[in-house]
Amino acid sequence: MPDAQTAKLSYPLESVPDELVAALKERRVILFAGAGLSMSVGLPSWQRFIDHLCHELGLDINSTLGPDTSYHSLAEYYRIKKGSIGPLRSWLDRNWKVSESEIRDSKIHASVVELEFPIIYTTNYDRNLEVAFQIHGRNFVKVANARDIANIRDGITQIVKFHGDFDEDESLVITETDYFNRLAFDSPLDVKFRSDALGKTVLFIGYSMSDLNIRLLLHNLWRDWRDSGYEKDRPKSFVFMAQPNSLQEAILTEWGLNVLRGGNDDPSQALMDFLNALQIACGRFS
Repeated sequence: MPDAQTAKLSYPLESVPDELVAALKERRVILFAGAGLSMSVGLPSWQRFIDHLCHELGLDINSTLGPDTSYHSLAEYYRIKKGSIGPLRSWLDRNWKVSESEIRDSKIHASVVELEFPIIYTTNYDRNLEVAFQIHGRNFVKVANARDIANIRDGITQIVKFHGDFDEDESLVITETDYFNRLAFDSPLDVKFRSDALGKTVLFIGYSMSDLNIRLLLHNLWRDWRDSGYEKDRPKSFVFMAQPNSLQEAILTEWGLNVLRGGNDDPSQALMDFLNALQIACGRFS
């Protein structure tokens, strides 16, 4: 390995699991990417979304928000009061995006493209991943509903919009009803994920493990293997955590996931360092 490449590393190569590298080289790794991926290029925070909801509904944010009020609840109230989420979706589409130049300059998005994951699941509504693939001249197929599954082709990366896509209002998981419906994990995309994940390594990046939907997904994956009687044959899966959390690590480890810790106080930098090390370990650094 060239010294110049090694000098760039802030995430030690010895911390990159051999099993993950081997699975990546064989294109057997599913990437599951969360909000941290898009926030690394300046996507607005959820707080801005909450502020907009409260403004549109005439609510005092200080008296409205509390431990029992989520943005899903606010969006549900918005749907009830306004009759639909159409205007909210339009606002998100206008504001929940960054420029093409920012994505072009994003080393994180470049790494995701270069690592050649066969399948990428994302809970992000935005089109940043699709734009990154277009910028770098890579083919992909977007999957946001059952119809799109028929468009899947061998050798072409699938970008699966697990919580919906701005191009289709009905696919978006925004309101509390949407969220609860998805907790049943019986939609076509849920069935697809469970089928995909049973035979492949899964790498989770950009997530807060306090997200109940993702935690339940991880738990169900663990339960499927446990109940199968073949738990010892389960491919290793990994969760990258930009900042250590001993409580979450203990639970995730109990569920059979391998926790990879970041080494930088800046979550975006920590993720970039990790993906950079992963590229070098796989010999795909460009």
